[in-house]
Amino acid sequence: VYIRKHPLEIPPPSEKDWLKDDEEDFSLQDPDRKRDALPQPFRMINKLVMTVFENAMEIIERREMLREVQKLKVQPTKFFPTAEFQVTGRANCLAVSGKYIFVGLSVGLAAFKVSDCTEVCAWDAVKTEICAIHASDLGNECHVLLAVDEMGLVWLFCFHKENFLLIKILNEMEDISKRSTSVEVVLSPGGDYAGVLLQGKYRNMAYNTKAWLEIYQLPKDSWLKEMEKNPGAAEVCRERRSSWTSAADIFLLQESPVSANKADGKLSLPVLLLHVKPPKPITGSSFKSPLDALKKVDDGSMLGLGYNHLIKDSQWEQQEAVFRSTYREYLEAEGERESKEEIPRHATFNFLLPSWILQVGPEMKVQPDVPAGISVHWDGSHNLCFYLLNRPLKEKVDSDPKPDVVWPCAAPIACSAVSSCSRYLALACEDGTITVWDKHLGYPLCVTAILEERFIRSIHFL
Repeated sequence: VYIRKHPLEIPPPSEKDWLKDDEEDFSLQDPDRKRDALPQPFRMINKLVMTVFENAMEIIERREMLREVQKLKVQPTKFFPTAEFQVTGRANCLAVSGKYIFVGLSVGLAAFKVSDCTEVCAWDAVKTEICAIHASDLGNECHVLLAVDEMGLVWLFCFHKENFLLIKILNEMEDISKRSTSVEVVLSPGGDYAGVLLQGKYRNMAYNTKAWLEIYQLPKDSWLKEMEKNPGAAEVCRERRSSWTSAADIFLLQESPVSANKADGKLSLPVLLLHVKPPKPITGSSFKSPLDALKKVDDGSMLGLGYNHLIKDSQWEQQEAVFRSTYREYLEAEGERESKEEIPRHATFNFLLPSWILQVGPEMKVQPDVPAGISVHWDGSHNLCFYLLNRPLKEKVDSDPKPDVVWPCAAPIACSAVSSCSRYLALACEDGTITVWDKHLGYPLCVTAILEERFIRSIHFL
């Protein structure tokens, strides 16, 4: 047996024994050291390319994550038109009432069926452009329509048995210089009342009232009875419309082309219930003592309007002088923006169903689905005024009615809204606070403050 005297040993490697050709293929070489071996500017180019590649990979990963998040979200359902219909001229507005779609055109009105979108009737006697339209279903195939044309005239129609019947132009005046234009039109749910906000010169008034609100009661029950007694009114309407010619376009610039006496059907005219003017500016008091102010309240003045106070004109002037002296530099920078010309004011009004805040006398009959009053607030005013619609007939319409209820607010009211059930009333003030009231119970449900330097322009219930 051969026995080795010394153990078998592996000699340590040395660089001088390596082959030059195998040095490039050595797997244990540091890759960073390998890039460092590159000469300039190749090392800088390699670094820039790798940076761009890493940034691109980060962007791709971020987009992939966003794409996955979008897939997990509930996608909204896309709806496509199921039918279309052709109109004469240009369509400006539309309203849906019952089974009909009423479209305001550049040459009049048109009615279409909802089921098959076929045209059933058109009104183009005056060739006037309709800019806004409101409609309500009265039942028994009868609908009431309020249309506003390009001249600001408010046309009251009754749509019965697929025919338009012109009842009256609400703001018609023989003298064009005294004509008023409509700013806003609101039709109450059910078609019992109509409100029109007008600007211009009020009839039978010596001075110029820039804006006012008119509330009309629509005799829909009388219309239904008159339609049943006179079923041939629709045929008379067709004959009159065919006799009018296009010369009415030139006549429109001078006076109303169709007067109230030349209406299509002999239906009952609407009744003017309220004429509400903007609140008068608060001036200095002439009262000498608080007792005089309390006596004025006993005479029938409404609490909350701010007229019965004890502030003198001299106190207002002193306050104005102190304010101008304190903020003189800011006032000079802004410049004088005061104008002596009165700016037309805008009002927001809503029809309200019976509730605790609208207390009606026992002699007045109130229906739960018929509006019992309106809420009105003017731009720049702190007060929300409520007016009852069930007023005695002895009261004159032209007189300035006093509000039945006044809600003073801490800041001017910017906008308001009433829920579809007419129970909740939301008020948004210029200081960014929103208050939701329960009209049935008569107290606020919540008060929310919006962030500073935010002005609320509109508010809606969903």
